[in-house]
Amino acid sequence: MPIKIPEALPAYDVLTREGVMVMSEDQAARQDIRPLRIGLLNLMPKKIQTENQFARLIGATPLQIELSLIRMSDHESRNTAAAHMEEFYRPFEEVAASGEKFDGFLVTGAPVEHLDFDEVTYWDELRRVFDWTETHAHSTFGVCWGGMALIAHQHGVAKHLLDRKAFGCFRHRNLKPGSPYLRGFSDDCTVPVSRWTEIRQEDIDARPELVTLLASDEVGPCLVEDPARRTLYIFNHFEYDSHTLKEEYDRDVASGAAISVPVNYFPGDDPTKQPSNRWRSHAHLLYGNWINEIYQTTPYDLADIGR
Repeated sequence: MPIKIPEALPAYDVLTREGVMVMSEDQAARQDIRPLRIGLLNLMPKKIQTENQFARLIGATPLQIELSLIRMSDHESRNTAAAHMEEFYRPFEEVAASGEKFDGFLVTGAPVEHLDFDEVTYWDELRRVFDWTETHAHSTFGVCWGGMALIAHQHGVAKHLLDRKAFGCFRHRNLKPGSPYLRGFSDDCTVPVSRWTEIRQEDIDARPELVTLLASDEVGPCLVEDPARRTLYIFNHFEYDSHTLKEEYDRDVASGAAISVPVNYFPGDDPTKQPSNRWRSHAHLLYGNWINEIYQTTPYDLADIGR
């Protein structure tokens, strides 16, 4: 079954051209199936790019997915047209007031990692989002800064500034091959990394309720599970497109920022050559496994979520 998104959303045409099955509201209404409701709290500045990346991954399963786009209530996006935000996004406070519930809920990264959490302008509201997911989302997935913020809020795990940016494609070891989230994974895999902060393995090990699933000897833990909460925290970027790291590198070079060529990304580490995607299959496995776990365990009646 396809992913259900508005026909006017740019991701609709993008995914259709890529062969991902998508359907409109009218098509979905003709099927006597309860779709899995997935909420995406999009904190990234390039909203449309991020919508495409996550819709591509969660829409590539045999299940019907209904994607809802959500934004912070009082934070205005400066990089995405106001008309796009008005047509496709709802503020979190409106969603919370409606009482609706979600089978899965994604929180993206945000370009604020140099700030302490309490210095982020929407931190208080984001903490309310995290608390709300405990009773209104069956499973929650925090990505990059969103994962660091979520694990800090729920478990007090601190993020630490790095002396230099972790930037490139790094090998990660599969530490829990029996995990349902890693079903079909190789013993190791490549994951794009782009961050100035880190979560340290010793801080995770100090909390027995947390389980590290993927980790790198070079850039530390990547994917962490809290089984009791049905929550995943990922600090790197399986969702990235082939050229996302190149775009970040070119942006920093153009601005005069001190930036190194992303590690193991360009052939021969030569930024004049086109990068190749070596993580796409594992990205689809991870998000497909997450959707499958939700499907296997979520209540049929959405009202029962959180009870």
